[in-house]
Amino acid sequence: MPSELVSALCLVAVIEGLILFAFPGQWKQAMERMREIEEGRLRMAGGVMIVIGLVALKLSH
Repeated sequence: MPSELVSALCLVAVIEGLILFAFPGQWKQAMERMREIEEGRLRMAGGVMIVIGLVALKLSH
């Protein structure tokens, strides 16, 4: 794996860890609300996030 990809994945882990560390109660509440959302809507949101991320990545290089 390219070192930039590994660095990016490590940064994602750090950010997610910070959120869990700083706001555990709010994170749990958000995850409970996520269970109420239909899987199709979650997939669509995930797909949109992927496209936005890829476009932002392409524009930044």
